[in-house]
Amino acid sequence: GGVPPATDLVLGATAGCLACFLTNPLEVVKTRLQLQGELQPPGTYPRPYRGVLRAAVAVCRADGLRGLQKGLAAGLLYQGLMNGVRFYCYSHAEDAGWTGYPGGTVAAGAVAGAVGAIVGSPAYLVKTHLQAQTLSTMAVGHQHNHESISGAFKSIYQQHGVVGLWRGVTGAVPRVAVGSAVQLATFTSAKDWVCERQWFRKGSWAAVLAGGMVSGVAVAVTMTPFDVISTRLYNQPVDADGTGKLYRGFLDCILQISSKEGLLGLYKGIGAVYLRLGPHTVLSLFFWDKLRNM
Repeated sequence: GGVPPATDLVLGATAGCLACFLTNPLEVVKTRLQLQGELQPPGTYPRPYRGVLRAAVAVCRADGLRGLQKGLAAGLLYQGLMNGVRFYCYSHAEDAGWTGYPGGTVAAGAVAGAVGAIVGSPAYLVKTHLQAQTLSTMAVGHQHNHESISGAFKSIYQQHGVVGLWRGVTGAVPRVAVGSAVQLATFTSAKDWVCERQWFRKGSWAAVLAGGMVSGVAVAVTMTPFDVISTRLYNQPVDADGTGKLYRGFLDCILQISSKEGLLGLYKGIGAVYLRLGPHTVLSLFFWDKLRNM
C-alpha cells in the first residue's frame, strides 16, 4: 500500500516486461508443447517436442538460438499492457479497502486480471501466432506465417477488423482471472506467513522470493488447463467471417480436448508452464514489490 494506482500501473508494466524478457524462451517451449498433438489421441502423432529441455533444443535446431525469443516484442507489449492494468486495478482495490474483507484479495486479483486480459488480448494473440511458427517439419498447430509483429496486427485487422484482434479473449479472461487471483492472493499470504514465523525479516528480498515461489506452484496447478485452452483458441485457423474452424468457444474447446486427448490433454506442457510461471511470478512480483518500496 501507499503507492498511487497510477504509479502502480507503470511499476506493474515495468515488472512484467523485465520478467518477460527473462522467461520468454520458456513461453515459446510451452506454446509448442500445448499445440503438439492437437485433437489427436495420445500416442497417435509424432512428437518433435519431448519435455522442456529437449523441446528447447528442438526449437534451437529449427529456428536457431533466436528462435527461443520468438514473439518477444509481442510478449513485452502484452506484459506491459496486461500487468500495468492489472496492478493498477489491484492498487485501486487496496486503496478502497476491498482487499481487507474475507476473500477480497482473491476477488480483487480476479477482477484486475480479467480487465488486464481484455486490454492485452490482441498482443497475446499475435504472440501466440509468432511463437508457433517454425519449419514445416517441426510445425505443430496452425501456421499463420506472419512476417513480423506489425505485419501480424495489420493482417489480422485487414482480414477480420477490430473484432478479429480480440479473437480468443473468451479463453484469456478466465485464464488470467484465475491466475491473477491465485497469484496475488497466495503471494500476499505466503509473504506474510513466512514473516510472522520470523523465518525472514519483513520487507526483505528473501521474504518476497519465498512468497513468489509458493505462488508460482499454486498458479501453475490452477492455471495450466486455462492456459492450454487459451493457446488453442488463439492459434486456431478461422473462416473468412472470423469463426474458428476447430473450436466454437471456451466450453467447446474444453469438451473437445477432454474427449479426444483425455483429461491430461488439459495439462499439456505443465512442466514448461511452471518453469515459466514460477520464475515469472517470482521475478514480476519481486520487481513490483521492490519498485513499490523504492
